[in-house]
Amino acid sequence: MDLSSLIRIIPDFPKVGISFKDITTLVKDGPGFREAIDRLAGACRDRQIDLVVGPEARGFIVGAPLAYRLGVGFVPVRKAGKLPAETLKSEYQLEYGHDSLEIHQDAIKAGNRVLVVDDLLATGGTIKASIDLVERLGGVVAAVAFLIELTDLKGRDNLRKYDVVSVIKYNI
Repeated sequence: MDLSSLIRIIPDFPKVGISFKDITTLVKDGPGFREAIDRLAGACRDRQIDLVVGPEARGFIVGAPLAYRLGVGFVPVRKAGKLPAETLKSEYQLEYGHDSLEIHQDAIKAGNRVLVVDDLLATGGTIKASIDLVERLGGVVAAVAFLIELTDLKGRDNLRKYDVVSVIKYNI
């Protein structure tokens, strides 16, 4: 199945010059969404994962069903102020600004093998902030996984220390 045919491309969003890859058209297609999650699960199955971590919000869309498919728990990484218990915070740069993410301090135990997942790898800022939180809690990043990788933005280069998995690749 050609999963890239299920991705809607929105030119000049969220600003002029950006070609936004909209996964909502993929996730609303049952067989396509199942195929995408199954491909990610197949690529990550032998990594002895204890937990899947996904950043808000599209990381939830990919991470939760992937965790279910792998038979492990899911840990949400949220925008500041959204989690109810004690948190750890990491700040990061976006292509068009900056933001911060938080995780519950008790979400990961030292030595847990963690798969960090998001919908798209561009420059790697969001995923690096998520990795920072996992590692500060003592987790071991077994791999990072994405539905989409924008290869021309070289986000993979910013993640050289980690095993990177992606299902759909675009040269923008």
